[in-house]
Amino acid sequence: MIAMAFLLNSFLVFGQGAITPNWVMYSILGVLIVSGLSALVGLTGKLIEMEGQKHGIQLQHEGWFTKLLNQFTGETKSSNHHKLSRGFDILLNGGISDYTIVARPVSRVALKPQNFVGISPIPKVVVEVGQNVKAGDEIYHDKKHPEIKYTSPVSGEILEVRRGEKRAISEIVILADKDQVYRKFSVPSADADRAALVNFLCETGAWTWINERPFDIVPHVETTPKNIFISTFDSAPLAPDNNLVVAGQEADFQGGLNVLARLTSGKVYLGLDGSKKTQLSPAFTAASNVEIHYFSGKHPAGNVGVQIHHIAPITGSDKVWTMNVQDVIALGKLFRTGEVNRRRVVAITGNEVKKAQYVSTYCGASIAELTQDNVQSGNIRFVSGDVLSGKQVAADGFMNEGDDQLTVVTEGDFYELFGWLLPISPRPSVSGTYPNRFFPNMKFDANTNTHGDKRAFVVTGQYEEVLPMDIYPQQLFKAILSQDVEQMEGLGINELSEEDVALCEFVCTSKQPLQQLLREGLDYMRTEA
Repeated sequence: MIAMAFLLNSFLVFGQGAITPNWVMYSILGVLIVSGLSALVGLTGKLIEMEGQKHGIQLQHEGWFTKLLNQFTGETKSSNHHKLSRGFDILLNGGISDYTIVARPVSRVALKPQNFVGISPIPKVVVEVGQNVKAGDEIYHDKKHPEIKYTSPVSGEILEVRRGEKRAISEIVILADKDQVYRKFSVPSADADRAALVNFLCETGAWTWINERPFDIVPHVETTPKNIFISTFDSAPLAPDNNLVVAGQEADFQGGLNVLARLTSGKVYLGLDGSKKTQLSPAFTAASNVEIHYFSGKHPAGNVGVQIHHIAPITGSDKVWTMNVQDVIALGKLFRTGEVNRRRVVAITGNEVKKAQYVSTYCGASIAELTQDNVQSGNIRFVSGDVLSGKQVAADGFMNEGDDQLTVVTEGDFYELFGWLLPISPRPSVSGTYPNRFFPNMKFDANTNTHGDKRAFVVTGQYEEVLPMDIYPQQLFKAILSQDVEQMEGLGINELSEEDVALCEFVCTSKQPLQQLLREGLDYMRTEA
């Protein structure tokens, strides 16, 4: 600014005399204009950066002026790289060090209708106990939407139909064949219209692999999504590495992406890990028919909901679809072979596992068989999923639909003497009061102790510190408690799923069950819609 003032003063002084050549005055004027534009662009960029930091994000965008300068400086920046500054990584013991995938065929698998939001508690079961089925045969359908079939992930014998409260169907157990037999479907041609694709997906059960937001439901057959989103990495504690999972299946993953691109009028967005901590698979970095975005930062950077928020937020009556990497691979295999192949890689993790490892098994596999001779004795808990957003399952239970992680941790049925008064025992915490704050890379043995009971729902600002979204979560949850539909919608409930607020629940001083509250709010919104 001082230099600009000096140049302007010189210009005025020289301008008063008639001895200065015109080219000098024009040169000075040109320098002033360029300097002013540069200062204006710099100020604008700084204001945008400050606004992004206020909401927990740092975005790199290239404007026309930056691109012009880059022609001379040789610098390039990606407009698709999102750096999130909010979040928290929970470092736990029990991670996988051996990246070998071990085959773990199981003799029993189960389908769980309650894994799907909005389905009737008593769906129409079209098979009987003792009946033999092939992989891809229909097992049940929702009475409200009989055109959408839920099919078997394996071939075998229907062993049992388990029921819960009010005779609701909890599990349909199948005794899997040692040698799998697949039902053969006729794959639509490359030029088939969208209606033919939808009918094929409904007939094979692949339609149920799609998750629709808002509400996390299986989409209606007449729905066309605005966009489709796939996150290729998971930032949750002890989460599996999808770069390992997709190895050797790159062609099927691309085939699944090609099918999804034909199902939307918008784009298919692929979220990649931008932290450069791992070597990314070419299946992700070189994918076609998609728009690639890189995300770096702490958890929940890998959540597809966070990625949707920063790429193309859900507004108004928008409907978007999501799908996980392994289901995209299964979709590609289906269109390549005409067979429903639900084999999946599951990460067996946790501090109560003798050896954390990757296993190749079937969707809905038996927990007892997956962990046989590989867990410690004592009071332990099995979680289908990660420790933040996974669901507790029984030792003789089954994996939930879509989960690719099984976490085994210590049951927190003990108390710490004066734990509330003397924060001495190291534990994962966002608070700086614990001694382990001086050891940022320290890992911990997880247990299920919440270190307190539910208490008054006070405003603390803790949620905003770990949720990298332009949302006011505290006000949203209070709107859910009061069932204020307009407030819930205005505060962004349609953009959220349980996994997005799991970290908020972890840091909550009030010990509120935020994931449960959010699901109640979403279900209420769905019934009122």
